[in-house]
Amino acid sequence: MALDSELAKAYRSHLISERNLSENSIRAYLADLESLLLHINQLGVTEFAQLELNHIRSWLANLSTKGAARSSITRRVVSIRVLDIESAALTIRALEVRAQEEASASSLRDLALVEVLYGSGIRISELVGLDLGDIDRQRSTIKVMGKGSKERIVPLGQPAIAALDNWINNARSELASQSSGNAVFIGSRGKRIDQRVARSVVYQAMEAIGSDKKLGPHTLRHSAATHLLEGGADLRTVQEILGHSSLATTQIYTHVSQERIKKAYEQAHPRA
Repeated sequence: MALDSELAKAYRSHLISERNLSENSIRAYLADLESLLLHINQLGVTEFAQLELNHIRSWLANLSTKGAARSSITRRVVSIRVLDIESAALTIRALEVRAQEEASASSLRDLALVEVLYGSGIRISELVGLDLGDIDRQRSTIKVMGKGSKERIVPLGQPAIAALDNWINNARSELASQSSGNAVFIGSRGKRIDQRVARSVVYQAMEAIGSDKKLGPHTLRHSAATHLLEGGADLRTVQEILGHSSLATTQIYTHVSQERIKKAYEQAHPRA
């Protein structure tokens, strides 16, 4: 697997239009991606769908062994994660197009499902456990049951609320049965949707946008946290939204804030 012209073009376009990076930064990011692809090829990985966390760790360890500076390695981590963030946005766009074209109950459900995952950053287990009474439209929040049976209130943006209302008011009844109960998301047989089906929705959406990398619900959770921090949310707030018991778990996303600071410096300082 090599960095073909189409992938490079799409990645470059995202770095320019969405990340507003300098030409030097764009070249560095493209070089990082090519470096990763070369390394995982040597490990026998020929498709993104085969890529696992240990492959990326192996790549970073190899760079460290070759003497790469810590700051350089940190930037490489950021450049690869940017791909995941863009994939989340493209996933939603693909589902929106599908929902408009098909207007089927399942397509409206799938769009609402992905919008909620991305808009709230909740876990897939928390999403499938949602009941109709857990949605507070007046406050634009949802109530979820997290790990250790800990309940928390999570804010939800208007695109997700709108997608939920469209699904619940206009399509859910087509799939509903006596087994549906108060479940927000139900499957084709009317029962509460399970995690496997929910994951498949995201995987299939990724395939629809032509992604070779198998990215699932955790990508949307990661993207939500990343964008919150990029937008200026403090770490404690993000910890509460994600339902992390330890702040240390949330701190894995702080590299994004550092990248935002660096970008602001490069754009504003005359000696950058």
